[in-house]
Amino acid sequence: MTLDMSRCDLNIKSNNSSHHTDLNGEERLIVRRGQPFNITLHLKPGSEEFKLAESSFTFVVETGPLPSEESGTKVSFSLRDTTVDTEWSASASNDPSGNTVSVSISSSPDAPIGLYSLFLEQGWEKASLGQFILLFNSWCPRDAVYMQSESKREEYVLAQHGQIYRGTYKRIKGTPWHYGQFEPGILDICLKILDKNPKFVCDPDEDCSARRNPVYVTRVLSTMINSEDDRGVLVGEWDEILDGVHPLDWIDSGEILHLWAESGPVRYGQCWVFAAVACTVSRALGIPCRVVTNFGSAHDTDANLVIELLFDESGNRISSDSIWNFHVWVESWMTRPDLGPEYDGWQASDPTPQETSDGLFCCGPASVKAIREGELTKKYDAPFIFAEVNADVVNLLQLPDGEFVKLSGSTKSVGQFISTKAVGTDERLDITHQYKYPEGSKEERQVYEKAQHHNKLHQQQQEEESGLHVKIKLAHDMVVGSDFEVCAVLTNNYKKTRNCTFVFFARAISYNGKQGDSCGFASDKVKVPSGQERRLSLKLQYDSYGSVITPDRLIQLSAIAFDKKATDYHIAEKTIVLDEPDIDIKLTEKAAVNQPVTAELSLWNPLPELLQDCSFTIGGFGLTGVKHVTLTLYCRIGAVDPEEEAKASAEFIPTRAGSSVLLVSFDSDKLKNIKSFAKVVVEESISTEI
Repeated sequence: MTLDMSRCDLNIKSNNSSHHTDLNGEERLIVRRGQPFNITLHLKPGSEEFKLAESSFTFVVETGPLPSEESGTKVSFSLRDTTVDTEWSASASNDPSGNTVSVSISSSPDAPIGLYSLFLEQGWEKASLGQFILLFNSWCPRDAVYMQSESKREEYVLAQHGQIYRGTYKRIKGTPWHYGQFEPGILDICLKILDKNPKFVCDPDEDCSARRNPVYVTRVLSTMINSEDDRGVLVGEWDEILDGVHPLDWIDSGEILHLWAESGPVRYGQCWVFAAVACTVSRALGIPCRVVTNFGSAHDTDANLVIELLFDESGNRISSDSIWNFHVWVESWMTRPDLGPEYDGWQASDPTPQETSDGLFCCGPASVKAIREGELTKKYDAPFIFAEVNADVVNLLQLPDGEFVKLSGSTKSVGQFISTKAVGTDERLDITHQYKYPEGSKEERQVYEKAQHHNKLHQQQQEEESGLHVKIKLAHDMVVGSDFEVCAVLTNNYKKTRNCTFVFFARAISYNGKQGDSCGFASDKVKVPSGQERRLSLKLQYDSYGSVITPDRLIQLSAIAFDKKATDYHIAEKTIVLDEPDIDIKLTEKAAVNQPVTAELSLWNPLPELLQDCSFTIGGFGLTGVKHVTLTLYCRIGAVDPEEEAKASAEFIPTRAGSSVLLVSFDSDKLKNIKSFAKVVVEESISTEI
């Protein structure tokens, strides 16, 4: 029989709800693969009653610009008694009234994701039923991104707010971030990113077909989030920034993605911004994803798994290898049929452009389990990520004659306190054990040796109980704007007295290890008897460091002691993060939909000078804009005297009930990028009839 159809209802509201895409809105159908969705075919009045046994029509789904059955971007399927969970299928039932036919359609759990067109074919006739977007499905056991835990699915797919950890391993600070993967327009932009990648340009149908594989999609995103090889999303910049937006100013992936969609690569990003945007896009497409921070992150430029830090006698670093105070990437959850089931689970990928892979600036996805076991032949880019978390370090001093003298070394300084946000809370979760065995353990050393392909290790750990030893002691309170004193301690563990030159200096540094200008220096000639110590103090004054530190508020301390007669050199380094003032956030009333709420904001000026051009910025999903949109409100308050408070009131009108996060930033000419947040529970509005 032939259906005489008047229209098709895609049942968007109910389908989106059952497929966990209702936060995308109700404007169009968005479903997840491997899970049925229901449509309703409305028949014209007087049409013949639908009978399944006599039906002869076929459904067709197509995706991409050149859909083909060979590539799986075009699939035809007929009605059957029930849908199946292994391939595209459909079943139908008619309404008792005879006016409608209810159809259940189930997609294949390994179908390519993307925008699909749905057709109904009857003989030579082909009628369009509408379009829908198909996403990865972490709720479907047959999908490669399946997660068994509902709380983890809520965190790694549905959560729109998170914490990104920065600082140093001794002072880890969480920074709030709004991922906003469900905001209007974001999903379209994410699909546009896939369509702009070089592989799509070369062969659209092959690329669209490959989008069935989350490994492939994740690797494409690693390339496209940066703009080194293409018209990707973000331009990286680690030198002085004179135009664009400073990376520390971003708090929202959505703003970045909208800017890219409108005008191309966005200036500027650094590692946490690249990772945050990658997390947003991954979650929007249905791939469970989390942002990960590695403290003491090595950048191994020559792929020998050893970080060789070369210094001249003035303490200047002259090597291309480096150790970043922290580095941020993402992990995505998926199976790895290309590697074997033992490598399923979290896969690390890094969209920050550092080194090329297959000719493009991308990195990963690499199995975290493979990295832990030192299996560096497993795709993709496992050696580079292994070095980031587990390289050994050797410090070398270049003498005036060009020779290098070993100062010290470490097998423990790289890859510390690897952190991500915990599930369901804003607490930090330490996942170092997932990347490496405990430092110094037999297993960790065995893995390292395997990673070195059984070559002799470049250096052994320095024994602290012999020779000269240098360490740095910090002050208790190191708030930006204050003057404070730090101390270097030289201990002589030799049996004889040593005459040493003792140098202690400070310089500004960026989070990626790039050194800036000096902000303190002290030196002395010291005679150190056996078993005794000598101290060298260095006072760091705001007048010296205030003008040279970056918005990261990092200062690197270096202490060098050397006895030239004995050719004995020792160095200690420590990076400090200056504490920042807190933003106090108080809501003056309970939050309810469509009811104004006032946020009282204040921040104490710790600097011994006037702050000018002061402003607070607030934003939040469902709080500061129309429904499903995050806008930003600015509160400009002018100048703030030393030791005084910056105060402002900001009114916003929530548009969506439920839990949300109000993100707050403070900025000024001298104190920048101070961030905080407050959780807000918005109640449904209560209307009162009079």
